[in-house]
Amino acid sequence: MDLAALALTFGAIFVVELPDKTFLATLVLATRYRPLLVWIGVGLAFAVQTGIAVALGQAASLLPPEVVQGAAVVLFLVGAALLVREGRSHQEESGDEFAERAPAATGWRAVLASFLVLFAAEWGDLSQLLTLSLVARYEAPLEVFLGALGALLTVSALAVIVGRSLLRVVPIHVLHYAGAAVCVVLAVLTLAELLG
Repeated sequence: MDLAALALTFGAIFVVELPDKTFLATLVLATRYRPLLVWIGVGLAFAVQTGIAVALGQAASLLPPEVVQGAAVVLFLVGAALLVREGRSHQEESGDEFAERAPAATGWRAVLASFLVLFAAEWGDLSQLLTLSLVARYEAPLEVFLGALGALLTVSALAVIVGRSLLRVVPIHVLHYAGAAVCVVLAVLTLAELLG
């Protein structure tokens, strides 16, 4: 087991996902439904999305290493630019636009509604692209899957449990800038490896 790849994936996905719309959508869903049911639903959505990203990353790892590393550098830099843009705009989306799509539900219907909302919101998301590039870069699919899913489940648990309090203490634009910094560091490390 490559613990370095697992820890790096967890840290990168956690920092990138914390200021993301999925955190806010999960927070809003938890105000409409029982928090545990929301967490189960979003957790299942994250598991499916992470599995898809890992499979695509495995396919990408079959490409020449220089191509994979070059693509990873580009993805990391694009991710950093997107996060900086979000941080600058100081957008504090409430997540209501995602929660409004979910019908009133209880029990397993709440789980399904949460799954569908987060599955749609997360498709092609930065964390999914980052997961794909980390699998291709480290060739450690199990560790990246576990690290990414662990980070996503942790962020969604934070959203369900302490979301509103956290946003009062740490402005969302600060979280965007922290995520951008992580992406830049990963891009620089990958570029150094590519050139060295």
